[in-house]
Amino acid sequence: MTKRPRIAVILDENTSGDGRRYEASKAYFQAIRDAGGLPFGIPYFPEIVEPVLVDFEGVLSCGGRFAYPDSWYLPGRRSKAPPSERFEVERAIFTGCIERGKPILGICAGMQMIAGLNGSRLTPDLRADNPDALDHDNRETLHWVTLTDGSRLRAVVGEPTLLVNSLHREAIAELGGGVQAAAYASDGAIEAIEVPGHPFAIGLQWHQELLSGEGHPGDAIFRGLVRAC
Repeated sequence: MTKRPRIAVILDENTSGDGRRYEASKAYFQAIRDAGGLPFGIPYFPEIVEPVLVDFEGVLSCGGRFAYPDSWYLPGRRSKAPPSERFEVERAIFTGCIERGKPILGICAGMQMIAGLNGSRLTPDLRADNPDALDHDNRETLHWVTLTDGSRLRAVVGEPTLLVNSLHREAIAELGGGVQAAAYASDGAIEAIEVPGHPFAIGLQWHQELLSGEGHPGDAIFRGLVRAC
């Protein structure tokens, strides 16, 4: 039997409550399993960073709402979300993955981590900065994204457009030099990014895990992560 790549899934936490519980939709784990990998939940312990970088073949970061450093936002702007112990652990894991060429997939907050590590600036409230923007913070909203020609994401998915969901208030406002846009919404919002030259370092603003298991073409992204391991 072919060995399944082990994928470390950096968990979210209940930042909307007391922050005392790890949280993650089962859909993340099912999507990785269906793609041929073995998912394992990762808590926020500093001493777990090196074992993740050594013992796991790939990393997936769950969505969530927590504050990044003020310097990661537009000048004079600050996140409305609470801080989290997740930040330092995830930053260390992602930095190590980028340096070592280890496959990573960041979803929602995970995409923003990739963006910030590569010089991008965020807005804490997309619609406050762009009142004409789509409602990106509504679980019931679906919208189309266009995948960038020549991007790794486009090659993995094999489709020029995807119909996706929206569950984010924060967004990339200024793209840093260490990443490139891989998908845009019709309002111009950056919906996916990737690290050029890296075997597989992709961030998605939408929640592909909530669309998985129903033949959605975006499921190819999970398969791409596993194949890159």
